[in-house]
Amino acid sequence: MGCKKICAQIYVKDGCAFNSYEATEKITESGDISELAEMFENRGADCIFIYDLSEDDVSHERTILAIRSITSKIDIPVIAGGNVKRLEDIKKYLYAGCAMAIVDEGATDPVNGNDLTESCLDRFGEEKICIRKEKGVLYLDWHCGEQFIVTLHDGDSVADLLKKHEIAGVCSSKFNSPDFDFYAEKMKCKDEGVDGIKTLEPEMDFDELKTNEAGLIPVVVQDYKTGEVLMMAWMNRESFEKTYKTGTMTYFSRSRNELWVKGETSGHYQYLRSMYVDCDEDTLLAKVKQVGVACHTGARSCFFREILSRGCGETNPLKIFTEVMDVINDRKKNPKKGSYTTYLFEQGIDKVLKKCGEEAAEVIIAAKNPDKEEIKYEIADYLYHVMVLMSMKDITWDDIIKELANR
Repeated sequence: MGCKKICAQIYVKDGCAFNSYEATEKITESGDISELAEMFENRGADCIFIYDLSEDDVSHERTILAIRSITSKIDIPVIAGGNVKRLEDIKKYLYAGCAMAIVDEGATDPVNGNDLTESCLDRFGEEKICIRKEKGVLYLDWHCGEQFIVTLHDGDSVADLLKKHEIAGVCSSKFNSPDFDFYAEKMKCKDEGVDGIKTLEPEMDFDELKTNEAGLIPVVVQDYKTGEVLMMAWMNRESFEKTYKTGTMTYFSRSRNELWVKGETSGHYQYLRSMYVDCDEDTLLAKVKQVGVACHTGARSCFFREILSRGCGETNPLKIFTEVMDVINDRKKNPKKGSYTTYLFEQGIDKVLKKCGEEAAEVIIAAKNPDKEEIKYEIADYLYHVMVLMSMKDITWDDIIKELANR
């Protein structure tokens, strides 16, 4: 699990998020799980524990779909358990994008009577399995390597628990309150002497930065995934400190002479992922998760008007893959006469699978030849057909990248 963690904990039944094992109170009015998970991440949660309360296969599948929706939208780890009766249940959680899955210590496989815990560890490895040591309703301990994630009980101090070597983190449904601030709690723990707590506190003080005569420093804002430059703004000491304490980008408006939280009016918030300073220490680079658009005009980026170009091709791999996928998805929604992509969609899944198989064989044949130009062509051809398949199955490059990262 790495550093000391403060984790959200939710109970899921019939696709909705609840505050307790009894499933009597939804965390939000809608009970929307993916929306809730994004809120936890944006407030600074290190991890989300999900406990599946489903009592039948239909409800269980709804939970799996909800988890898949969550893991496609957030970057912090999701660890899920509940309704685990066999290896297949663990696999479902992991395939849904969970970083780890939970199994009860001493659980047995109902089919062969084998120790389910040992079978899970053998099949998926220790890095993918959490072992629940106790079976109480709110008294749950998850074993993670040589340390534990423990549930916060009434009267417990988060800081005191995290100071213990054997405790890697705490989780609690008490953190689900709309008023709970994970970043503030982590800063409090750090002030109380907890080592290894992960905050956004920078390694440089604002006084070490070179500001202009008004005490301001320019901030270039970039999408943390694609590297796209979104906007430029200014910070003073107060906005700089508020940004790292809340995790939400806060700037100083020179025209209004006041702080402004990006998105406070529009809802298009920016959540800080990392920050850099340039070699002269007079410009900041903030990498953010952008909600909606960055520009007040409605454009994704403020830099949308090209005023000159040498016609250089795009070289960002993720951006290229995303742009090609956008075209493929557009052909699916808006068929175009004469388009090969449209033809593949019209022919259906069997045709696409056949083409994927054929192109894979072409890659193998090309790899036996000394000329790398041929294999480059064949790999590109293969990737294109796989992308059509991805579109058919509603799989995005983000889904694939996250799966690779989990490995």
